[in-house]
Amino acid sequence: MKRLVLALALLFAAPAYAAHGIALWGELKYKQGFAHFDYVNVNAPKGGTLRLSTSAAFDSTNPFILKGIAAPGISSYVYQSLMVQSYDEPQSYYPLIAMDIRLAADRSFADFTLNPNARWSDGKAITAEDVVWSFNTLKEKGHPSLKVQYKPITIKALGNNAVRFTFADKHLRELPLIAASMPVLPKHYFCGGGQESKTDKTIAQCVPFDKTTLAAPIGSGPYVVSSIEAGRSITFTRDKNYWAADLPTQRGFNNFDVIRFDVYRDDTVALEGIKSHQFDYYEEFIARNWATSYNIPAVESGALVKTKIPNKIPRGMQGFIFNTRLPKFNDPRVREAIGLTLDFQWMNQTLFYNAYERGRSYFNNTEFEAKGLPDAAEKALLKPFASSLPPALFTAEYTVPTTDGSGIARANLIRAQNLLNEAGWVMKDGKRINAKTGEQLTIEFLMTQKTFERVIGIMRHNLQKLGIDSTFRYVDASQYQKRLEKKQFDIVSVWWNLGLFYPSTEQYLYWHSSQADIEGSQNIGGVKNPAVDALVERIQKSQQLDELRPAARALDRVLTHEHYIIPHWNLSAWRVLYWNQFGRPAITPAYSLGIDTWWQQAAPEASNKEGAK
Repeated sequence: MKRLVLALALLFAAPAYAAHGIALWGELKYKQGFAHFDYVNVNAPKGGTLRLSTSAAFDSTNPFILKGIAAPGISSYVYQSLMVQSYDEPQSYYPLIAMDIRLAADRSFADFTLNPNARWSDGKAITAEDVVWSFNTLKEKGHPSLKVQYKPITIKALGNNAVRFTFADKHLRELPLIAASMPVLPKHYFCGGGQESKTDKTIAQCVPFDKTTLAAPIGSGPYVVSSIEAGRSITFTRDKNYWAADLPTQRGFNNFDVIRFDVYRDDTVALEGIKSHQFDYYEEFIARNWATSYNIPAVESGALVKTKIPNKIPRGMQGFIFNTRLPKFNDPRVREAIGLTLDFQWMNQTLFYNAYERGRSYFNNTEFEAKGLPDAAEKALLKPFASSLPPALFTAEYTVPTTDGSGIARANLIRAQNLLNEAGWVMKDGKRINAKTGEQLTIEFLMTQKTFERVIGIMRHNLQKLGIDSTFRYVDASQYQKRLEKKQFDIVSVWWNLGLFYPSTEQYLYWHSSQADIEGSQNIGGVKNPAVDALVERIQKSQQLDELRPAARALDRVLTHEHYIIPHWNLSAWRVLYWNQFGRPAITPAYSLGIDTWWQQAAPEASNKEGAK
């Protein structure tokens, strides 16, 4: 009878189609049997050391839980996923631990066949049991964002070498890609995974998954952790027995024998570190430093390469976000008024050396950026919420405030004062006071970069004119993360949707009201808006680009017109410095700098013949 039931189930199951990869939209660039990605040098020599810096004073080697500050490099060098994303096409995945994917025609399930050669760094085979245990553990005990992503997915083993992910809602187009990118963990390494230290002599002590640890993890990646100094440094050594070295998705990668991260908690110290060759590579995010801090002999001689490399990465939205859980920031008129104190034109010419353009959209420079007035498809999505949305959303394109750059933003401040008065915040004895409660309006800018103090200085000057007292508080990365997790802040700086080609499940994590009060959630601003909820759900379930575009543009309009953020600025290039001892492939991929494809030159003083292309 059981055999008959199974036979009938297979007979009426949705047909599935095998493929060597999966794309969120459109066709895969690389065809079945491709030899390697275009942006690598498959003949790159192996060897040498790459020294990097990090600001994260880490206390854990587990990057998959909320607790602790994870060490850099663990999730990319040690742990791997079923499939890996390419750097020169949008949201497409190719084989790694899994050899292929069989996706149901109705997208109700996806089967992955594991590579029989896949091994953990201790030599044990990676099995379906590992994959099932990893998924269920991450779903139950992992970071809150993982729990949300994995909620509509279940998993089961198909023998010892294959797994099936089943999707509760086949209209959520991204679910197969979420499954493909799931990190696979060694079941036998963690306590409760079935192998305790008493029964498995290959590990000295089992590691609890849900607690911070500084134990060197067992992974399946190209590197193993060889040295850890908590909060100071972590060193990775290339695994010369790396099982996937000859896979098409790994050829030309992982060329350094040693990769070391040293912690620099202060940006100024890090700047001096790259100049004095304490480490080898640095990406500069501060325009003033880029313009003035590297006029040194090492740069002039070419020993330290200073170069700007263009990219096509969607810029997303960087900005100051309000904690709308606080009553003082509930009213969008208050948020808009505070945003009017940011004088970008003055900042750009005085502080930024005219390096930037101001952002205006959560999907800057993509087809999902809202421009002009809402079209018919957008209006249809917004109509049920029209009475609760700002009227200007339907009558005017969102624009960021501008000034003449003189530093005297009189018109903007008059507008801000009127908005505050309308919202019930009035001037009394030179202070901005709530007319009903008597509360004084104050703001704390919580930042983990000291350089923001200069940027926020002009805002604080203008806020004072409005009777709003403000403070700038600099904290280290660990304190900053904890305060974000606990929602204990007024205003912080965040970058959303950087590198995002197609809006999808991440929008639910960023904006859905169900995420607003979860500790550690990515809805940092505490946004609770029925229109936003409906739009992010529509984005998740879009099956055609013609459905996705209006939903994303409508979301962009709501988020900007509600003034949840004060937009920053952007630049479509990497500003990098590296000591001239590395080779680089002739092609730099459009969507990644691809430093994991670089290699050590035969001699440190050798010139970089490949150069930036």
